[in-house]
This record gives sequence, C-alpha cells and structure tokens, in this order.
Amino acid sequence: MSEETLNGAAAPQAATFTVEKIYIKDVSFEAPNAPQVFNEQGQPELQLNLNQKVQRLNDNAFEVVLGVTLTCNLNGKTAYLAEVEQAGVFAMAGFEDAGIDAMLGTQCPNVLYPYAAQTISALIQSGGFPPFFMQPINFDALYAENLRQRAAQANAGGDLAGAETAGNA
Repeated sequence: MSEETLNGAAAPQAATFTVEKIYIKDVSFEAPNAPQVFNEQGQPELQLNLNQKVQRLNDNAFEVVLGVTLTCNLNGKTAYLAEVEQAGVFAMAGFEDAGIDAMLGTQCPNVLYPYAAQTISALIQSGGFPPFFMQPINFDALYAENLRQRAAQANAGGDLAGAETAGNA
C-alpha cells in the first residue's frame, strides 16, 4: 500500500533509531604512585564521574560521546585514574525534538556504556590492579533528573530576569 491514506494525507513516518558506528574517541590510564601503591593496604575509595557530549552531524545523525572517569584512591594517594570517551554515531528519523532529546539522553548512553565499562575494566587490569566491574547505570533516571534540573533552572531564570547567572551552571 502507498504512503498515502485514502483521504490523500501522507501517513506518519515510523520513527527509526540505528547505531551507525561505535568507537573509542579518547582513552587514558595513569598509575602515578606505582609501584609503591601495590604494597599499600587499606580500603580503596572509588569515584566515578560521567559526562556526555552530543554533536549533530546532519539532519538525522548525531555523535554522542559518553565520558567515564574512574579514580581510585588508597590511603590518600591516587592508585589509578582511568578515563574513556566512548563514542557512537546514531541515526534518528521520525522523532519530535523531545523524542530526539530523550533518545540522546537515554538510549545512546545505554548503548555506549557497556563498551566504556569493558574498556575501563581492561585498563585497570592491564595496569596491574584487581578486576573492577562497573555496575549498571539507570540512564533513564539520570535523564529524568536532568530534565527536572533544566525545568528548575528555566523557572529560576524567569524569576531572576536581568540578574547575572554566570557560574551557576
């Protein structure tokens, strides 16, 4: 059947989402206190930081870069620092702007995260440290919190008309 309905109007296009490419954009591993740190005893303190960058490549394609930084401190010294920028090119068509925003904030990082976690794990083991397994992350909840923060900032911005807001980001 054609894309036109009986009344002559075009049928709505089905939304599509495809993964075009997945790749490592940047990777770094540092063990600044090796080899002495291998003899240290104590409970390691881990800090995980995530960030995401999005670049529109054309009307339907986006590059999404998920940045993961894992820092391990032991007795006040840095045991290791592992950083990965896991990237992907994603094609999307047939989505409203809010749908594209949601896909970029939830589905794209969900696709990239396992690759980043595997790279981080391999770096840590190659650095001579015990295996580290990154736990799953709920990107839907992170996106919902981000939306809430954006709405709060928009509301606060309306209340502070004319006030300078530099440095509040």
